[in-house]
Amino acid sequence: MELHFEELLEKITEFMKTEANTETVVGKPFELGEFTCVPVIKVGMGFGSGGGEGTEMKKGKGQGAGGGAGMGIEPIGFLVTKGDHISFLQAGKTSGLAAAFEKVPDLIEKLAKQRNKEEELV
Repeated sequence: MELHFEELLEKITEFMKTEANTETVVGKPFELGEFTCVPVIKVGMGFGSGGGEGTEMKKGKGQGAGGGAGMGIEPIGFLVTKGDHISFLQAGKTSGLAAAFEKVPDLIEKLAKQRNKEEELV
């Protein structure tokens, strides 16, 4: 049996290159009302390989090789555009202090709108 170890590594590497393309990492844009959304995904990859050969005095010669790859894909959020504005919406829930800080911009905007309404009445 002839080993084609380099071919195996090449095929694994090509597979990983193909799977880690822009559409895998970012995703295809889609429309949602007035918004254009682009999913953003985190990709992690790894691979390992090994091979060897040997001889045993009475049983003859032997060789072997193997390789494998693994990939994990995790959605992390969405790039959202409307007109000239772009923002990032994180996927998943946050809690504690991080959740409070995420709400601060909305709170400031609401307070500013309320203040403007009060000034208009005066």
